[in-house]
Amino acid sequence: MTVQRFPVRAVLFDLDGTLLDTIADLAEAANRTLVEMRRAPRPLAEIHDFVGKGIPHLVRRFMTEGTLASEEDIAQAVVSFRRHYAEVNGREARVYPGIAETLDALRDRGLPLAVVTNKAEAFTLPLLERTGIAPYFSAVVSGDTLPVKKPDPAVLHHACALLGVASRSALMIGDSANDALAARGAGMPVLLVTYGYSEGMPVDTIECDGLLSNAIQALERIAPA
Repeated sequence: MTVQRFPVRAVLFDLDGTLLDTIADLAEAANRTLVEMRRAPRPLAEIHDFVGKGIPHLVRRFMTEGTLASEEDIAQAVVSFRRHYAEVNGREARVYPGIAETLDALRDRGLPLAVVTNKAEAFTLPLLERTGIAPYFSAVVSGDTLPVKKPDPAVLHHACALLGVASRSALMIGDSANDALAARGAGMPVLLVTYGYSEGMPVDTIECDGLLSNAIQALERIAPA
């Protein structure tokens, strides 16, 4: 079966659920927060479905799904979560299979790479360093780099500007509707991995240009620009 190939001058990656499996650390911080707030811990699988739109959204979901919480409680929980996550960030995070090989191959092709994530910079940069993949990326756009986050396409345009390429010449690789919508808005193709965090939405129901069971499959989708 012939796959569609895209002429690409740069590749942008989502972080959590695409490059790195970070759910164990996120769940640990979430459950430490819940205990501190005198609430019951939640199963990892449940927290898995809350990840994708940044820390305030994650905290709001684990504080309110199936229960009630005041805005004051949620604000306090955000502060608590940030403190706990700073302690565990990167402790159990793992690079997904195929990522190192994919990044090596893209670097060998001379393609500049960027991370575009909804995670705050204070957690993004240490996580990239601790997992050893920071040197691959010429630009990092975090959840607080701009006033907006994915799915707003502005963050992808900003990453492309930092890399010195037109947005239409870049490829987005992510794991959720946030990535797909941002890429569509930015006028670039998007491939989604099937192993990530899609906020409980089946990834094969999200409009995109292809699904990847391993990131290395992206290499056959990239043509010289």
